[in-house]
Amino acid sequence: MTSELTIGRLADEAGVNVETIRYYQRRGLMAEPDKPASGHRRYGPAAIKRVRFIKRAQVLGFTLEEVASMLELDEACACAETRELAGHKLQVIEEKLADLKAMRKALLALLRQCDTGAATGSCPILHALAAD
Repeated sequence: MTSELTIGRLADEAGVNVETIRYYQRRGLMAEPDKPASGHRRYGPAAIKRVRFIKRAQVLGFTLEEVASMLELDEACACAETRELAGHKLQVIEEKLADLKAMRKALLALLRQCDTGAATGSCPILHALAAD
């Protein structure tokens, strides 16, 4: 790995496409290096780590706004605040899981009604969705 990377090489090393890096720059998550008069912008190795950090945080469900907050907290060495943010994200995920389990249970019940053939006339799934 070279110490200075073009945006294309940075994208390859970080496992994203060039437009992702440009988007992160527009959102203020990454600095855009100055463009020399005769050449391309160059990124240092720290840029790879930053892009990977952003992508990993997104995989864990953090929004780009939350990622920006975490990057600021990292610079401030604010571990307690970062832990609080992660704890809140976990709570949101737990709530979504509970909602998904309830949805699964309801869909299974509707599918069982179809499978038993107990319904006469209209489809039980359509009937349940149209009910007041």
